[in-house]
Amino acid sequence: MIALLQRVTQANVSVDKKVIGEIGNGLLVLLAVEPEDNEANVKRLAEKVAKYRIFEDENGKMNLNVAQVDGDILVVSQFTLAADTSRGLRPSFTSAASPEMGNKYYQYFCQCLRELGFQVPTGEFGADMKVSLTNDGPVTIYLKG
Repeated sequence: MIALLQRVTQANVSVDKKVIGEIGNGLLVLLAVEPEDNEANVKRLAEKVAKYRIFEDENGKMNLNVAQVDGDILVVSQFTLAADTSRGLRPSFTSAASPEMGNKYYQYFCQCLRELGFQVPTGEFGADMKVSLTNDGPVTIYLKG
């Protein structure tokens, strides 16, 4: 599983020109599921995302997690993060999970975050989405679970 975290001051996702998920200060998480993923590593990655310290404290150091800054988490599925770019000039997506497995673990990842106390707006799995964000810093972190 791959989670691309972006620290944001605002983010939203829309489908057919209608905003379906949005947050203010917090994290935009772009999420890709891979064939070897299972419930245990999905849960571990959700916990890591919730506790990852990429927000600044009073001294300007990245020591705070999203809950400590009263932030929100927007999760958007993005299977293209699992692209194999090792050959040629066109990505291969054979390293991404099947749509069925991808949706199952995408939903489970969001459920795990909700169980940790976050309201988790989301995109729509498999839809053509438009994502808008203001990256704060910019801070973007690639996590592999």
